[in-house]
Amino acid sequence: MKGIVTAIETTGTVSGRELILDEDIPIKGPERVRVLILVPQEEDIDEAEWLRAGSVNEAFSFLREREEDVYTIEDGRPFHDQG
Repeated sequence: MKGIVTAIETTGTVSGRELILDEDIPIKGPERVRVLILVPQEEDIDEAEWLRAGSVNEAFSFLREREEDVYTIEDGRPFHDQG
């Protein structure tokens, strides 16, 4: 697929290899298309999941370098949550 692309937004249902759209789209087919499926999250990601994702994501691998380890237990002041 080369050149200019046009985006059409609609909703639908995925069942196995079948995609059923909620409304007609303005394409006279058959025509090859590129499909992007966005699935809503059922709930927020909890803190443990964020920490796990950050610990295995290579985008943060630089934090394992010795030069990035700049803080010690003596740095800062204790925080006591009053909540």
